[in-house]
Amino acid sequence: MKKALVLFFTITLVTILAACNSSSNSSSSSNNSSTTEDPGTKIASQEESKDTLTIVWYPNESGADLKDARDEIGREIEKATGAKVEHQTTTDYLIAIETLVNGNADLAFMGAQGYIEANAKNNNIQPLVVPSGVSGTLDDAVYYSWLAVKKGNEDEYMNGSEFSIDNIAGKRFSFVSNSSTSGFKVPSNGIVTHFNNIAEYKDLTADDLLEGGSNQFFSDVLYGGSHQGTAVNLLTDRADVASFCDTCVNNYIEFVSGEENRPGAVYKVAEGAAEPFNTMPGEEFVLISVTPVLNAPFVVNQDTMSTELIDKIRTAFTSDEMAHNEKLFVPADSEYKGLFTKSADERFVEVEDAWFNPIRELSR
Repeated sequence: MKKALVLFFTITLVTILAACNSSSNSSSSSNNSSTTEDPGTKIASQEESKDTLTIVWYPNESGADLKDARDEIGREIEKATGAKVEHQTTTDYLIAIETLVNGNADLAFMGAQGYIEANAKNNNIQPLVVPSGVSGTLDDAVYYSWLAVKKGNEDEYMNGSEFSIDNIAGKRFSFVSNSSTSGFKVPSNGIVTHFNNIAEYKDLTADDLLEGGSNQFFSDVLYGGSHQGTAVNLLTDRADVASFCDTCVNNYIEFVSGEENRPGAVYKVAEGAAEPFNTMPGEEFVLISVTPVLNAPFVVNQDTMSTELIDKIRTAFTSDEMAHNEKLFVPADSEYKGLFTKSADERFVEVEDAWFNPIRELSR
């Protein structure tokens, strides 16, 4: 009986909506009236031959030092589609996410957590490609979330001969944004999992890490707004411990000692590093915890582009031509500041929504 009633009301509702839509279209046609676009929402276009495509970028990729890298992505998309590409840079994760969700952008490059949030708000936000690992496949398509401390303070975070996060409780901590995968979602989950095994913190949740205070897990919590900003919070002594990722700061730092992407590794700000590191060359930090994270995707809004147009962009991204473009996948010995590095067979590979389920599960 319940199923019958649900079916009846569903059919009735669809019939009413169809009638209203037909009436509205008829009225619009007869009156030749025009509509005004809501400034917060872009009217979706399914035309294959869009004149302009907009890419929105996170704060991490919005700096002036990465303009050439953004432009190179744009040029490749322009060649594939014939459309002009415009770039929308941002200073806030949520702005980038909402811009895509609301249809004010057609594409975005964002972390897994940002994609998951966007997809939850609009299921027509779907992943396109991710940069692969060195194998050229999804098998090793990861980067690394770091917990770092300033050089000279690392002994506070040792348990015997091993690094430990036991002593981060009560410290001043800097995250990136609570919409950041490697700058919040992954590290906060790791912290909670670790401390839930300690009786005093068995009820600790990720929400308890959002703010600092005398009765909170951290004495103070900062948000850098970008991975670069979070690293600066650490190096300027505003935070004792900071969470940021390797790929977002690689253009500004140099490896010093230890084993790369492992606890105990030491890095320093490179000479001539661009803003915001330009005033702190030689400043060093040490990794106390390292966690692999699924690579960040380029995503598309299926509300604003046709399937044919999206297929053209996907084909371009996964082509050998793009894989061998040294302005996109930059060789290690190059001075060009790009978004991705090339050491073996790195390239863009197609990806589906389900691939991100391990990150999605962290929120459940």
